[in-house]
Amino acid sequence: MKKAKSIGVWVLIVLASLAFVSAGIGKLAGVEMLHSSFAAMGLPVWFGYFIGAAEVAGGLGLYWRKTSAWAAAGLFIIMVGASYFHIAYQQPSVVPALILAALTVVIFLNRRQDAFLLAPRAQTI
Repeated sequence: MKKAKSIGVWVLIVLASLAFVSAGIGKLAGVEMLHSSFAAMGLPVWFGYFIGAAEVAGGLGLYWRKTSAWAAAGLFIIMVGASYFHIAYQQPSVVPALILAALTVVIFLNRRQDAFLLAPRAQTI
């Protein structure tokens, strides 16, 4: 059971990482379609590049046990913003953002025990 759970978490990490890293690379490359949402919200151009860099860093950070929970938490915040954009600006579908948000929650819950500064510490007497 523990091995199956571990494999499942790794599958979720790979899927989420592929989605976030590829979207981040697109934003860093300046793909207009990916930057148009930031312009529609009146955000500065640099913010799209910042989110792209955060997505790449977070997607890669999911693989290291010490940063995995933190990366998932940061990516969740980005997905909250993406969900807001899709709902408020009546974009085609909020479902992918919600699915990625759910993946980050599951990853966070399964990796928080290993996270830097979140892991339980051994008590000394």
